[in-house]
Amino acid sequence: MKKKKVLIIGGGIGGCASANILNDIKNLDITIVEKSKELGAGVRTYFYGGRHPYTFGPRHFLTKNKEVYKYFNKIIPMRPVNYHEFITYAEKDDEFYHYPLNMNDVKKMPDKKKIKTELKNKKISKINKSQNLEEYWINSIGKTLYEKVIKDYNKKMWMTNDVSKIDTFNWSPKGATLKKSNDTTEAWEKKNIFSCYPIKLNGYNDYFDMLHKKKGVKILLNSTVKVFNLKEKIFYINDKIKKKFDIVINTISPEYLLDNHYGELPYIGRDLQFIVFPTEYVFPRDISFVYYAGKEQFTRMVEYKKFTNYKSKHSLIGLEFPSMNGKHYPLPYKKEIQRAFKYLKNLPEWYFSIGRAGTYRYAVDIDDCIEQALKIKQIIETNNYDGPLPLKKWYLEDNFDNR
Repeated sequence: MKKKKVLIIGGGIGGCASANILNDIKNLDITIVEKSKELGAGVRTYFYGGRHPYTFGPRHFLTKNKEVYKYFNKIIPMRPVNYHEFITYAEKDDEFYHYPLNMNDVKKMPDKKKIKTELKNKKISKINKSQNLEEYWINSIGKTLYEKVIKDYNKKMWMTNDVSKIDTFNWSPKGATLKKSNDTTEAWEKKNIFSCYPIKLNGYNDYFDMLHKKKGVKILLNSTVKVFNLKEKIFYINDKIKKKFDIVINTISPEYLLDNHYGELPYIGRDLQFIVFPTEYVFPRDISFVYYAGKEQFTRMVEYKKFTNYKSKHSLIGLEFPSMNGKHYPLPYKKEIQRAFKYLKNLPEWYFSIGRAGTYRYAVDIDDCIEQALKIKQIIETNNYDGPLPLKKWYLEDNFDNR
């Protein structure tokens, strides 16, 4: 049987998962085109000062899918991180509270009586009828808590002056109810969630770098790809080499494939600033993230060694600043989601668009990319690499809920 040629656009976690998983199928000739100098994108581990490991996120591995966990853990041995907690700084109170908020936190607040009254008067029916992110949070936890720890954070996160313009909220599941206490470890276990991080200090890098040694996988770094004929799957590689493929897996923003026909999809990027502190730890025990919902420019700080388990007398802290640098977070606006749907709906047969950028879906992470790659493998094997797909556009199934 003649080999089928597979083009993978983008060498992040989605592209690398697709290449690793599809490489198990015989008679596939796989090409990954990545514009940067290495594989892994935002999930790749780097070493600040040559010593302190960090990732762009950081991105711990989180899934309910046991098969996905077993697959990945076999290649990249993992360790549980069920202990980590998040806190947020409330400038008005000059106090740190757990995030998500819980009732023990409310009891410590100077305006606790007003907050408890607002929580008592909330109605689930009203929450369900919310029309935007601001309404959702106010209907869920009341105006006082919303303005204390939610409003300014979302204004910074999405670089907007008006949170009510954000007309979706199914990606923001931390509202609606407040737990009695902050029992994160027990919560992971009760929900049968695998929450873990690679044991090795280089994180997920081995999963990316192993592709360089695999037969049947060609990796083109510092390279670009441009559509010559979409339907026929003919592409220019580095603006000069014309190649035809049988299967295309896209992990970048989908408008690129259709020459921005419906307009460019907007994203929020990130700038990072690093500080090494002269102490073994900076945050309290078990605290990994500190969110900031005030007027400061950064949205959160991360103590990386809480994930990586790196041992040092110093600690690396990363500050995250929302910016237009990079396409990291799809904007949660209905009109943009609908625009992305148009692009994905109009891709020809045997195109798959996966990952956060590829599906224009905020709530897509490492485990989702692996699930999507496994699904592609199943479809290819079931359909013998050819013919119309019975599950055409399977990747749209739950990506475009109106809210």
